[in-house]
Amino acid sequence: MTGNITANGSASIQLKGAGQLARGLKKAGVDMKDLRDINKQAAQVVAPEAKRLAPKGKSGNLAKSVRAGATQKAGVIRAGSKKRVPYAGVINYGWPKHNIKPTRFANQAAKNTEPQWTRLYEEAVRKIINRITTGDTSK
Repeated sequence: MTGNITANGSASIQLKGAGQLARGLKKAGVDMKDLRDINKQAAQVVAPEAKRLAPKGKSGNLAKSVRAGATQKAGVIRAGSKKRVPYAGVINYGWPKHNIKPTRFANQAAKNTEPQWTRLYEEAVRKIINRITTGDTSK
């Protein structure tokens, strides 16, 4: 897993190896939209746990800002926004120069839910491989 903090203060988690899988499947003729769908489903498994683990503070805005997203290469958990919660990345990843320790709540959420979202990927990959080997174009 890798973490990213964007310029607008939001944070995201990405699974390593997803890009390589996407390239291999694209070569095999798989519709890449299928991967976006499964990535979104996996992120939707992690998001509630990330909301639960997010530090609540006085407002609870950080937890409220957690949401699932996806690309063809990765399921993504986003937290924060430029206006309302610009500190999301700092809370998750820390800021050593300011003595802010990382909470890694989003990372921990991915770890806690790993059995559920890996099952989704296993099932999806199995279906895709079956479609490739049988020539079945239906989903």
